[in-house]
Amino acid sequence: MSASTPAAGAPGPSAPSTVLVVEDEPTIATAIAQRLSAEGWRVEVARDGLAGVDAALRLKPDAMVLDVMLPGIDGLEVTRRVQAEQPTPILMLTARDDETDMLIGLGVGADDYMTKPFSMRELVARLKALLRRVDRAAQAATSPEAEAPLAIGEVVIDRAQRRVHRAGTEVHLTPTEFELLVMLAGQPKTVLTRERLLAEVWDWADASGTRTVDSHIKALRRKLGPDLIRTVHGVGYAFEPPSA
Repeated sequence: MSASTPAAGAPGPSAPSTVLVVEDEPTIATAIAQRLSAEGWRVEVARDGLAGVDAALRLKPDAMVLDVMLPGIDGLEVTRRVQAEQPTPILMLTARDDETDMLIGLGVGADDYMTKPFSMRELVARLKALLRRVDRAAQAATSPEAEAPLAIGEVVIDRAQRRVHRAGTEVHLTPTEFELLVMLAGQPKTVLTRERLLAEVWDWADASGTRTVDSHIKALRRKLGPDLIRTVHGVGYAFEPPSA
């Protein structure tokens, strides 16, 4: 593969990342596919929801770019069906800048989202960051320090198996939600700024995505409960399990 492959977040020169694009608008689908191919990724396109599910289960892609509004079944249902079978990093596209839609998308298993219209440059940057996070998480899961679960109060985070339990009940998190929780829980009662979370969890170099952090925090609270993560207005967030 070309020299651009490692920069695109692929596992190595001989194994380019596979990205599945599920988008029913031909012009947008073609433009995305061409740009991602130019980055050194292997790209396949599906034009409706059911075809997207079939392609995801067949290809087992490294990541998906998934439109919310699709013929047949929508992107939310596609996400539910795919994530029920295999963990797949998903970047969701939505035509509406609606926080409720974003939270629903994150809640059913999307890792990130962008609203239309968007720049191809930002799309590529988001995908690169997402693939780097997945690769980093895979490496961390096999490291010696990942073997011991992280237990804080009634929350247990198994970094090797990438599983989370609260009070004995398993909580299913997306890869990004898991990384965000590990970051916060690894430094309990310490306020972490949105900018730091963006840099270390999302691997973003600028602070333009602070709303993304806020949306993922809300998704974590919906899954783990509202009492574990404290908001420090104008600054960031802290993991603070309730006292026994």
